[in-house]
This record gives sequence, C-alpha cells and structure tokens, in this order.
Amino acid sequence: MAISVTLARTVPAGADVTAVGVCSDQVDAEPGGLDWELLRGLGFEGKAAQVQLVAGPEGGPVAVVGLGPSAEVTPAVIRRSSASLARAARRYRWLASSLLDAVADDIDIPAAAQAHAEGVALGSYSYDAFKSDPEPNSLAKLTVIGAGGKVREALKLGSAVAGAVCFARDLVNEPGGSLTPEKLAAAARQMATGADGSDGAELEIQVWERDEIVESGLGGLLGVNRGSTQPPRFVEITWRPPEAEEGFLALVGKGITFDSGGLSIKTATGMETMKMDMSGAAAVLGTMRVVKTLAPPIRVTGYIPVTDNMLGGDATRPGDILTIRNGKTVEVLNTDAEGRLILADALSLASEARPDAIVDLATLTGACMVALGTKVAGLMGNHDGWIGAVDAAADRAGERVWRLPLPADYRKQLDSPAADLKNIGDRWGGTLTAGLFLQEFVAEGIPWAHLDIAGPAWTDSVDGESAKGGTGFGVRLLVDLIRNFSPPEG
Repeated sequence: MAISVTLARTVPAGADVTAVGVCSDQVDAEPGGLDWELLRGLGFEGKAAQVQLVAGPEGGPVAVVGLGPSAEVTPAVIRRSSASLARAARRYRWLASSLLDAVADDIDIPAAAQAHAEGVALGSYSYDAFKSDPEPNSLAKLTVIGAGGKVREALKLGSAVAGAVCFARDLVNEPGGSLTPEKLAAAARQMATGADGSDGAELEIQVWERDEIVESGLGGLLGVNRGSTQPPRFVEITWRPPEAEEGFLALVGKGITFDSGGLSIKTATGMETMKMDMSGAAAVLGTMRVVKTLAPPIRVTGYIPVTDNMLGGDATRPGDILTIRNGKTVEVLNTDAEGRLILADALSLASEARPDAIVDLATLTGACMVALGTKVAGLMGNHDGWIGAVDAAADRAGERVWRLPLPADYRKQLDSPAADLKNIGDRWGGTLTAGLFLQEFVAEGIPWAHLDIAGPAWTDSVDGESAKGGTGFGVRLLVDLIRNFSPPEG
C-alpha cells in the first residue's frame, strides 16, 4: 500500500501518532517534554533506529526515534531509523513526524527529508500477495513537520523513489512459476504506459518475442532459454526528453526469472531463492518508473533480456557453443553461469546504440558474496571516471558498493580451444573473470560499469530499510546517477 507524504508547519489535529527524533548525546538534556524516567526504564538510549512508543505530554502516542550521535547523523541513518519508525507505527493510520528537527544545521536538509520519506515507505513494505491472512499494516499517511519548497520536492522525490523500490521488490518476490518472462514483460509494458497507475509521461517500449529474438541474433538469450517451456522476451524501454538530449545513458539488467542452474544443476538449497535472479531487471524497471516522474534532460534506455534457466530435453549442454549478438562465440562449460550469456547480448545491443555510458546490474556470482558478503555489491568497469561516478551515486543513495579490479592477465582464463571464449574461468577470482567476460561485449570507447548485486539484492531477515526477501537494491543508486549524469570524459 502506497503511503501519502505531505508537508505541514504544525502537527495536524487528526494525526494518530507523532514522532520525534532524539540523538544519543542529547538524551541527558531530556528534550521534548517526554517522560524520560519511563524512557530510560524502557531502555531507550537514543541509538540509531531505536524506537520507543510512549504517551506524549497531551496523552496521545509519541514515537521517540533514536538517531545515534548527533555528529554521525547522515541521510543513511535517517533512512534506517525512519524504517524502524514505520514498523513501530504500523497499527496507526496517520503519522506526523518532526524527526527532521533533530537534524543538525550542517546536514543537507532536503537530502535528509528525501531519506525520511524513503525510510518510512520502505519500512512499511511487506509482500503479502500469496498470504491468506496477511499481518495488517494500517500506516497510510505521513505528514512531515517543516517548511520550504526544497523540502517539499525532496519528500516528493523520496516517495517516488520508495515506490519504485517497492515495485522492484514485488517483482523480485513473486515466485518464478508465477512471474514468467511473458508476465515480467507485461509488467514492464504496464509500467511504461501508466496502465499500472504509475505517474509521469509514457515511455517508449519494445518487447521482442522469440521470432524477433532469433532474427536479432541473440544467441546467448536463446541458448539459456533452450531448456525452458516458457518463451523468452527482450525488453527495450526508453525515456527521451522533450528538448535536446544532454546525454544518453544505457541501463542493462539481468532478467533470469528462475535459475535452476540448467544441466549444471544447483542443489535444492541453492535454488530456494532463485526467483530473485532477475533483481537486475527489476532494478532497471524500478528506475525507469522514477524516470517517468523525474523527466531528466538525458535519454535513458533500459535493455532487459528475460528467460528462466531450466533443464528441458533440449537444454544447452556443457560444451555447446553459442553465437552472441556481436558475433563472438562462447563455449558453455557451465550452464549455471548463464546470466553473463544473456547480458552479453544486451551489452552488445546497448553498445550498438552508442550511449555515453553503460551500467549493468546482475545477481551474477556467488564469488562476489564470498568476497564482500551479503550487503555490498561489487563494482567493476573499464573507465575510472565512470566507475567513480557510480561509486559516488551509491554513496549518496546509501547503497554500498566496493570497487574490484579487472586484471587483464586474468583474461586468459577465458580462452577456449573451440570458440572465441568460454563462459567460466578457473576456480579462483570468479567475480573478476565474470566481469572480464562481460567486457568482451562492450564496444570499444564506451564507458561501462558492472554491478554484481548477488549479495545485497536479497536479505533473509529484516535489515534496516529492507524487509525480508527482495531488497530492490540498485534503484536508489541508478536514480541518483541519472539525476547527476554528465557524459564521462575521455
């Protein structure tokens, strides 16, 4: 359920619960006229994301929200604490929040307001589509106490971004037997045209079916799809500014709606969460949903190859050779390294359009999770300036990435005696050789960045602003990247 976000100068009379922010180093000053003896007795210390509901001075419920040390309050802390607030206030309909009053003057207030709106909306999220008796969540309205046009616009942006993240989460959380390639493409079309109720101008969208995919020479996508009874799709979705373009950014998202591993089959445990293997595609579609509202002065095109990876009678066999869109041939030695095969086609198509830069997102390698854990994405690419721009966008958006190298001497691991390259390298450095594989399909001279989001795309527990399941990782990063985009130099 979407949350309505408004701005007011004072607490509305109809609000069901109010929220105040308290920093841990301000607790001794006992701000807000609250019952601090009770709060201390309940263990409230003002730690970041700590929330305690108490009776206010006038008898109504007050949610006291900890923000941690005042010198360490950032938009990321505000987002996380706001999510905790939303969970604590879920049985109330209308929340009025003066949390921004606790933010120091040297903090970017619009950025804090955006994070506040995002956190409340994301903390309210749950996926209940298949539950017969879902846990009730009454929170429907947030009124932020403050003033100023910039704050109002920031709240609007935060609400739009959070809605897009939740849209992406819904796609990721839907089971693979329900979210087929056809249904994912239909969801993209509904979003692009506004048939799903999303705001903003319509986007251009093309959905290629099997015959068009064959005619277009997308051999990687077709090879992965061979074992499936579900036909593949390829989605190309574009925003064009009404005035002259100030740049052109291409987004590529991996869309494996379910990954069994193919003939190189996964374990039963390894398949349990493989409905999330289209998280890159979901992030791109979620981002395009915000682009409709933002209407940036740059062209943005999403390239999304979509299939599942199954074990049918004609599934691609280890040793088979596929021809990718750009003409390069690939010997498939492990059918569970399938994401890079469909991304190869998408990167080739994106390169043909000659964008100023490309960024792809993919739940690509378990090796990245071994290296960076489940909360940090790997960042690789071919252009230092562009990688730096993606890194900076991630930092501003509160989505963690870590730069990894693409060592040129590792490329020989992909040499094949039968084709131009093989789809896996040696045992070690699998994230890096996967990145080197993708680089083969980016045209020379185009700045490109690759985000391996295998870890942060999913969480097994409530974690900050993320609910259990799909996180929608990458949407906030990409939205910030688009808002601050300029064509990379060199």
